[in-house]
Amino acid sequence: MKAMILAAGMGNRMRPLTLHTPKPLLEVGGKPLIVWHIEKLQKMGVQEIVINTAWLGEKLADALGDGSQFGVKILWSHEGEGLETAGGIINALPLLGNEPFILVNGDVWTTMDFAPLLNVQLQDDLAHLVLVENPVQHPQGDFTLAANKAYTFEQARSGENLTYSGVAVMHPQMFNGLESGKRPLAPLLKQAMQQEKISAQKLQGVWVDVGTPERLNTLDQQIQQGVYA
Repeated sequence: MKAMILAAGMGNRMRPLTLHTPKPLLEVGGKPLIVWHIEKLQKMGVQEIVINTAWLGEKLADALGDGSQFGVKILWSHEGEGLETAGGIINALPLLGNEPFILVNGDVWTTMDFAPLLNVQLQDDLAHLVLVENPVQHPQGDFTLAANKAYTFEQARSGENLTYSGVAVMHPQMFNGLESGKRPLAPLLKQAMQQEKISAQKLQGVWVDVGTPERLNTLDQQIQQGVYA
């Protein structure tokens, strides 16, 4: 199974740190955020990782190269101007192929074991989402988890309202017939949820949306202090 790491965002909330450094290269615990993901994926047997870039993409490519230093093959999808999440995936589909792939946001950090994602069987589903407890900065959540399926709030299912972690298994069929260009992912997910074609699970482990310099600094200190050892 291939994986895709989303790394094209400008990281506006992280400024001034991201004025000259792409957000996924910001370090916690002595290594860039994106390297934590790459090492985790390599350890579980993923051999090819697609990474999309836009803002300061050349710096990402210079730092990570072809992936050989990490024991993987990195395939680069350079966008120039960011295409948002779904647009970035559509642009990278020629590199991802026709089989389901693991999707990871480059600006989150987690102790979650990704290995079980290799065993996710989508069957007729278009995606499998990993959801988390709602963080302080997003108290209302994104979707409802009920009986291992994800639903929109409008579907009014009784379950647990949770936040999308940025970790998922996606089937390329989710994007069939869609033209390239800027396109967010959430509307596509909600459309598929209306058809009950999105399975989901709740994340086991620690998850941090590293969205501000303060959160980055706190996480770095916690890792250095061995809080998540």
